[in-house]
Amino acid sequence: MKVLKFGGTSVGSSKNINNVINILENYSKTGPLACVVSAVGGITDKLLLAGKQAQNKDQQFLETFQLIKDKHFSIIQELNPVNNQEILGYVERQLEALKSLLEGIYLINELSPKTSDKLVSYGELLSSFLIAETIKNRGLSADRKNAQELVVTNSNFTKAEVDYQITNKNIQDYFSSAKQTITILPGFIARSKSGEQTTLGRGGSDFTAAIIAAALKVDQLEIWTDVSGMYTTNPKLVKQAYPIEKISYQEAMELSHFGAKVLYPPTVQPVLNLNIPIHIKNTLAPNEAGTVISNEDSDANGPVKGISNINNIALLTLEGSGMVGIPGFSKRLFETLSQEKINVIMITQASSEHSICLGIEEKDAENAKVAIDAIFENEIALNKIEPLIVETGLSMIALVGDNMKNHQGISGKMFSSLGKNNVNVRAIAQGASEKNITAVITESDVKKALNTLHEQFFESKTKQLNVFITGVGNVGERLVEQIKQQKKYLKDNLKIKLRVIGLSNSRKMIFGEHGLDLSNWKEQLESGETASLQGFFEKAKALNLRNSIFVDVTANKNVADLYAQYLRESIAIVACNKIACSSDYENYKLLKRLSLKYNAPFLFETNVGAGLPVIDTLRNLVASGDKIKSIQAVLSGSLNFVFNNFNDTTKFYDIVKQAGAEGYTEPDPRIDLSGVDVARKILILARESGVKINLEDIENTSFLSEAGLKSDSVDDFYNTLIADEAHYQKLYASAKSNHCQLKYVAKFEDGKASVSLQEIPEGHPFYNLEGSDNIVMFYTERYPTNPMIIKGAGAGADVTASGLFADIIRLGND
Repeated sequence: MKVLKFGGTSVGSSKNINNVINILENYSKTGPLACVVSAVGGITDKLLLAGKQAQNKDQQFLETFQLIKDKHFSIIQELNPVNNQEILGYVERQLEALKSLLEGIYLINELSPKTSDKLVSYGELLSSFLIAETIKNRGLSADRKNAQELVVTNSNFTKAEVDYQITNKNIQDYFSSAKQTITILPGFIARSKSGEQTTLGRGGSDFTAAIIAAALKVDQLEIWTDVSGMYTTNPKLVKQAYPIEKISYQEAMELSHFGAKVLYPPTVQPVLNLNIPIHIKNTLAPNEAGTVISNEDSDANGPVKGISNINNIALLTLEGSGMVGIPGFSKRLFETLSQEKINVIMITQASSEHSICLGIEEKDAENAKVAIDAIFENEIALNKIEPLIVETGLSMIALVGDNMKNHQGISGKMFSSLGKNNVNVRAIAQGASEKNITAVITESDVKKALNTLHEQFFESKTKQLNVFITGVGNVGERLVEQIKQQKKYLKDNLKIKLRVIGLSNSRKMIFGEHGLDLSNWKEQLESGETASLQGFFEKAKALNLRNSIFVDVTANKNVADLYAQYLRESIAIVACNKIACSSDYENYKLLKRLSLKYNAPFLFETNVGAGLPVIDTLRNLVASGDKIKSIQAVLSGSLNFVFNNFNDTTKFYDIVKQAGAEGYTEPDPRIDLSGVDVARKILILARESGVKINLEDIENTSFLSEAGLKSDSVDDFYNTLIADEAHYQKLYASAKSNHCQLKYVAKFEDGKASVSLQEIPEGHPFYNLEGSDNIVMFYTERYPTNPMIIKGAGAGADVTASGLFADIIRLGND
């Protein structure tokens, strides 16, 4: 004998019922079957709604009734297009009785628990009948047995308790003489000893199946639903979730208690002591393995078997110095909640006895507050304790696993990974058995928390990075293309799953919660929504994805002004925009503090030297205890390109134009040629060396003509370059006559910094600096005479993009 149960979704349509019949036909070839079915999907809710409407004198109960009728008649017609009169006749009579019941509720304006049980029983009675008759019409040996004739309970309506002695005998006697191969039984419904209709409460159909399986001592109970077993976590929130192959009874009950909808804990009880395995299978995919629940200890998935959650939680905190060392507070607290029929889901108390923290359903919070404040009214008046503190909008998440107690560091990994993603834990509970570690968090963080923990405990150490890029012009476009090109390499070799979630330019922005398709991102962006810097931030915040990274590929002050907001949301920042780090010193330090406080890295390697590891090298020197004595550098690839190509046979205007066309200068070349960009770079290096300094403290000796410095626009500036060609030729002639090269040099020494155009003599490390290369020389206590030198390409879209990419990868390796 095999016992199978099919839930509401499995029998929710004619298509799904046909799947059920096919499964039963295949199983019947190996022996007799007992098949427990739920009401047609959604019907129980409609029955309860119709009852409430009738009780409230709302004539819409007739419309709800009609929906129930139409649903059943539609399924019957689709399953049995011919030879259906007997089925339709029976169902019609049952529905007329249902309508009379609803009209009675409407007339007396009352819906008692007893009447409610009678009302909802129609769902299972109708579904079991039409399924049994359809199977018989297909020529299979089948019959329906009303479970109300077998399962006997007390009169505790809506959640009746089973009399197992009578029930087991009824089940055994019936099946010992049953002739049919397939027996269809309605789940959820039962009958009291006095003959009144009762129900078994939430998960009642599973419970019915477990009662029958235990009474018949079958080898296995199969529960068929619309998913392929119990998942490592909620697959609707975590795409990477997968079915658990084997799990223990205790683990299954823990996961079910914390929101896993596949199984309801009381279901396990009748089969638990008999060690009858439960097999969760998918009606829509019957060949998939599903999950086997038994008492067999399996560590195949590691110590953590699953992660679950419950939403709509309220946290109650009773605290006060008057509680310390005084017995009886806990007793009074829990007695009060018991009297109010409020279920306590979680308890935690500090060893100081100064506070007790409880988790309850949010719907009970107001009632709990009134009752508890009343019972402790005297202590509150005497300031011995505070009025009950109630926090709402919370959820519980739980790690579950029988073997967690045998593995060190589970709690540490859990809370560390949550902390890195700014998931604030409000309360923690862990039993001595260590089968469950529970944390209370803000409900808005549930999706991020589940994804974070699943990545930590169930995925093959692949870290997912979610990137939001603002500024997809020259450099930004190269960055997106580099990401597109290297995605597979990163996943295969560095275990980094890099997803671009958001893209924005000055006009449009687009988002894809599960990652944008980079094969046609330009076309997508063109048809995106209107760009907004604040809107881009709000979207990144609302998505609330783990390991989020904001990448700033602009030179825009308004973008830099948003950094603090991103960091406060634990969104890491990678920037080539120098404005934030060269802004007022207090703002620079604020960003550093926020980065540490919210565990959100702030990386800006490309601020100096594009893709060269200048800042990283400097930080390593300082972190290792070395002290910076001085820095000498050529930090502008743009200016180096200009002066390496400018001579007495060229025009200064032409070279500057060429530098812009090849992407070496900003769109406004005055930023580069005025020396401001170089000043910002040496300022950042000085600050990273540990010196408090602002931009106005840097001496900037400009080489531009007076007209160039006073130009009002980019076009005006270019006109001055033409008009003042003699000025620039004079600079070149002087250097040539002194056998020198013109280089724009940044210096930092003794807390002071300067930038200026200098004539560099032969033999100096800067003399032969070619193209757009940068060079930085660090003189330190460890490198007093022979400096540490970093040299290489310091400008250009590709190298800047690669520097940004390197910072992103660095975050993936943290």
